[in-house]
Amino acid sequence: MTGVEAPDATQALPERPRAAGRQDWTAWPRYNEAGSGYRGYWYPVTWSGHITKDPKSYTICGEKLAIIRDSGKAYALHDRCPHRGVPLSEGDQQFPGTVSCPYHGWTFRLTDGKLAAVITDGPDSKICGKLSVRTYSVEERLGLVWVYIPIADEPAPPIDEQLPRELVENEGIVGGRIQPRGGNWRFACENGFDEGHAKYLHRTALWRLFKPMPTWNITSIVPEGRWLYRVQEEVYWEADFPGVGKWSNKRWWKKKPDETQISQIGNVGAGLKVNPVIEAQKFPGFASLSMPGVLRIAYPNFIHYEFYVPVDEDNHQYVGLMVNFVTGVKKLGFYAKYLGAIRWLFHGQFSGQDEWMVRVTDAPPEKLYRPDISLTAWRNLAEEEYTEKIAAAVAHTPAPPARPVRERRRATPTAESDGAAAAPRTPAASD
Repeated sequence: MTGVEAPDATQALPERPRAAGRQDWTAWPRYNEAGSGYRGYWYPVTWSGHITKDPKSYTICGEKLAIIRDSGKAYALHDRCPHRGVPLSEGDQQFPGTVSCPYHGWTFRLTDGKLAAVITDGPDSKICGKLSVRTYSVEERLGLVWVYIPIADEPAPPIDEQLPRELVENEGIVGGRIQPRGGNWRFACENGFDEGHAKYLHRTALWRLFKPMPTWNITSIVPEGRWLYRVQEEVYWEADFPGVGKWSNKRWWKKKPDETQISQIGNVGAGLKVNPVIEAQKFPGFASLSMPGVLRIAYPNFIHYEFYVPVDEDNHQYVGLMVNFVTGVKKLGFYAKYLGAIRWLFHGQFSGQDEWMVRVTDAPPEKLYRPDISLTAWRNLAEEEYTEKIAAAVAHTPAPPARPVRERRRATPTAESDGAAAAPRTPAASD
């Protein structure tokens, strides 16, 4: 017994207090609906060297693609033969500039998807030219094949308008990793830009073995152009937590941080020499994010990019690129270092910790805390930009042709009317 009287059985239950934090994503309806990604953007699919004359199957934003190379150029078509639904990626190339379905030899032009021949129906097949499969715009940049997934039938914008500007304007060397991963692309994107996770989750990563990490930060989110930047306002390397004790990321074997400076190029890059190309960008903060889910982390000697390519509600493709802005023989040095160590430490074990968290994340519902300003700012940006993009796509889409109005029949004068106009026929109830 507690001494507290039981409430009267007829007493109305008190109103349930609203839980702290956002419980769902209804504040961002387009983001909430974007489980399979945002259309209207270019997405990296695979390395250019992986696309040959043998078609391969990929899925982006729920769209199944067959990608093939012909005469040095890559093409993408909807990966489904309209005859019986067999994937064109299971077929091959029987004629230059085409791809043939393996089932009955329906053969489609790569340039426009038109049905050009049906091998099992003879040269005079009447169905040729009457059917087609959808084609997609394809470009190659940074050693990757990129495909534009349209919202409607809008033309693809130039890919260089979407790529980070420094990648378009400067020479460099790229090392990277492409990996299919479980978990929704939004979880991966939010993890990349998340303010709080790196200091704790990655404290055991071999990549950080000799590099200190702060315990906690005070951070602001600064929009600039189409990017959001995470700006470190205050950095705390250790802290006393009331009632539980002191916590620190410092260790005797790690490099001692310069606690008098705050770096916006790498979270521990204060005092290090910065590559001239990276320095010239004058990034407000070292972590930035843009649509449709492109993360950029600027370090003193390289920039790391992550592209979170939607596959479906439960899977995405991770494309991680490390770019060093060097020329000449220095490219060879970086690439040897990347293949020998960085690929396994950074794009392997370090990034693997992120993959683990993304795969097991289950939200919403969720309760956010102060560092999650990075997440809410990103969702606001995505909501605003995609709303504008949809409006632009709808404005471009031509209206369907209006059905012609059939001319109303008029009664024909009879001989008995002596040329006088006949009275209109009274419509029956069934007309």
